[in-house]
Amino acid sequence: MLQKSYDENAVIAALNTILETELAGVVRYVHYSFMVFGHGRIPIVSWMREQANEAMAHATQAGEHITALGGHPSLAIGKLLESHKHDIDQILHEAMEHELAGLAAYRALHALVEGKSVTLEEYARRMIHDEEIHVTDVEKMLRRPGKLEPAR
Repeated sequence: MLQKSYDENAVIAALNTILETELAGVVRYVHYSFMVFGHGRIPIVSWMREQANEAMAHATQAGEHITALGGHPSLAIGKLLESHKHDIDQILHEAMEHELAGLAAYRALHALVEGKSVTLEEYARRMIHDEEIHVTDVEKMLRRPGKLEPAR
């Protein structure tokens, strides 16, 4: 049996936050995909549904890590606040808020396990990488055509 040099309860709590955040991502992105209208609908809906599927895969990974540590995966879902403004820019701003929350959750996990668990550290690093790419993608989608300057 492996000797753990980290606070297992804190790690399980961090993983549950990730699980809840990713499950909220599933709900958000599926909902957003229903609310897209106009000539750019098909590629935007496709991207949003890909994000929902990826969030489900990430939630599953978090749940597997939780149970591997002997923890109980949360049944809660993270923040689902919606502005009820369904233009693409507003939806993307809400998506950005969600992606930044996910990034913060993975960084919190990384801080707990850095140098203490290769498996959990590499998992956190890989997810931070993925979330940073999502933030960059959303930020680029928020830019006006022809503009190189970041939108935020």
